[in-house]
Formats: sequence, structure tokens, C-alpha cells
Amino acid sequence: MAGRRRASKHGVVVVCLLLASLVACGGRPTAADTARADVQRVLDRRAAAVLDRDRAAVARTGSANWFKDVSAVPLASWSYKVTAVHRSGSTATADAELRYQVQGYDQAPVTVARTMNLSLDAADQWYVISEKPAKKAPQQLWDQGEVTVVRGKHSMILGVGHSGEKLHSFADLADRAVPAVSDAWGTGWSGHVVVLVPKSLDGMAGLLGSPASSYRGIAAVTTGETGAPAQAPADRIIVNPDAYALLGTLGRQVVLTHETTHVATRADTTAATPLWLSEGFADWVGYRGTGRTPAEAAPELAEAVSAGRVPKALPSDADFGFAGSATGLAQSYESGWMACRMIADRWGETKLDAFYRSVGTHRKRPGAVEEAMADVLDTDLKTFTAEWRQYLRAQLG
Repeated sequence: MAGRRRASKHGVVVVCLLLASLVACGGRPTAADTARADVQRVLDRRAAAVLDRDRAAVARTGSANWFKDVSAVPLASWSYKVTAVHRSGSTATADAELRYQVQGYDQAPVTVARTMNLSLDAADQWYVISEKPAKKAPQQLWDQGEVTVVRGKHSMILGVGHSGEKLHSFADLADRAVPAVSDAWGTGWSGHVVVLVPKSLDGMAGLLGSPASSYRGIAAVTTGETGAPAQAPADRIIVNPDAYALLGTLGRQVVLTHETTHVATRADTTAATPLWLSEGFADWVGYRGTGRTPAEAAPELAEAVSAGRVPKALPSDADFGFAGSATGLAQSYESGWMACRMIADRWGETKLDAFYRSVGTHRKRPGAVEEAMADVLDTDLKTFTAEWRQYLRAQLG
């Protein structure tokens, strides 16, 4: 995952250098050692050419067919780190880590695993034949085609297979979402978002490294590390254009505002934060100021409550799994939203924000919600749950 670093073996390398040669550390360098160093040098030149927007220089290191696909993306950095080379005569496969930053948005490099296929050219130099995501690694947007970039006031939209007009519509949504989120949560976050719009549901699944069936009917998701420090790559809001096309104007805005809320709250969302709170809060911000009534915004839950099927407890994390029924998933989101709405109604919006942040300060889940309820809301989970169930009856029954 982006943000994690592998332990290095630099200590061994330093000992070798101090002893003046690889031979002194146990023998001559092998062909694989030499190939790895040679491949690293080629990829270093390739990375520099990408940053310089120099297609001819990219072509001198290997295939440049993909260069047009990434050339529009504003890059602050781009580098490769070779982790292994598997050589077979005049061909080789290299495992590498690609690190890159989108200019103006990423505070630290995004790190992704890549596989490079290479061959030796007539001058006995390594030449990159192809580059692709490593096995089980997610695709990057440019792996799916030529990227078009649209800039908004508070957003950058990267799309494949869509017109500039279509991408500008996403920029408009994102540019309305960012101020709405700041108004609800505060301005102590980056105040901008990166939105990826692949061509289809399959493209979305490729960016997430998961089967398309996992996201059918899901309009958008946000990637990023919970509890991420300030010096972390920017989150990516990834749109499912198939599901998004089925939404009305308000629905599209609610979705983008919901996902933007996840970006804003990421640093305060930790392993202690239950999904009913993180998803419910994002929905609360999304619907805030829209005038939608509980029955309009929570139709599945309203139907259940009207039929006397009032949930007995707040939804668990497992209830938010995409593999379950669409009705059950909708009720889980709506239940979390109603819990956050109740806090805002009874304790005030400031207390809701404080409760969210308080839960996130805990390192582990057990006791986090209970302590935050006691400290911020002056209540306990049993009482809160009983009041929430009554709130559902009053608002949806």
C-alpha cells in the first residue's frame, strides 16, 4: 500500500563500500547484480525523460508508446527503484517501485509496484519493451489510455475516455464540494481534491485492484490511509462512471461531497473509527444544507422502520461490505447518517465534529466510541443507542 516503506539493507551495502569492492564482500558480482545496476541506470534516464516531457529521450530507453498517455499529468516527481531482476539471456523482467507525485496535490510520493520487460539492443544496452502493474497491484490511470486533465478552483480531474466537457462537470461538482466540507469540518486540511474518472466500471476496478463486481452500483470511492500524516500522498476520489450516470443532479453532488469529506477527515480517521461514524458523517456533510428530509434521504431505512423493523444496534463494519445485499448496505449507510444527524440535532454540529475527532484519537477500536461519548456527549453507548432508535421512529416511522 502507498505510504508503507520496506526495510532496507543499506547497512550491508555500506560495509561493502568500506571494504572497497564487492569482491571483498564475498566474491565477484554476478550477472544478475550487473543487470540490476544496468537496468536501474536505464530507468533513471527514463524517469528523467518523463519529467522533462522529452518523448525522444524516453524512446532512447525503450518503448515510448505509453508516453502520450501520461504526458498531460502534471508531475512533480517520477522515479523507479529496481527491487529485482530476473534475467534469461538477452531478455529480463525487472520488479520495480514507481514513485511519483502530482504537482500541487501530493505532499509525498505515491508508491506503486511495476513490472518491466526488457531486452538487450544491438549496443548491448537494456531496452524497456513494456511496463505494467505488478501482479495484484492496481493500475494507474494512464495504464488505461490517454489521460485528459481538467483543473478546477479546488480540484484536479484526471480522466480517460471522456470529453473535456464531461470532466469539467466533475470539476464543478468538486469545486462546490470543497467549500461545503470546509464549512462543516473546518479548513485544517488541504482544501483540494484529485478525482479520477476512468472510462467504465472495469476501469474503476482496475484502479482499485479488485473485481468489478465489488463496485457495481457504487458511484465513487476514496483511496487513502486512515490516520495519514500531513506528509502523505493526496487521496484519490475514484468515480464509477456507469453508476454515476444513473444519479440525478443532487445525487451527484451528494456523492462528491461525501467523498470529499473522507479526504478532509482522513487524518482524524483511524483504526478506532467505526464505519457507521466515518460513512455517516460523510453522508451528513453530503446532505447538509440540501433540504432533504430523513424519509427522502433514507428511503430503505424508512421503509424498515415504518414496518416495525427498527435496528437494534448501530451497524457494524461488516454491514458495510459490498458483497452483501444492496438493501442492507443502504440501510447501514442511512443508519450511520441518522446517528450523526441526531448528534448534530441534539448536541450541535460543533459537538459532532469534536466527537468524530475524539474517537480518532484512540489507537484501537475497543472503548474508543464509549470514551468519546462520555467525554464529548456526556452519555454512554447504551443510552445513545436507545435514543437513536427512538429518533429513527420519530423521524422515519
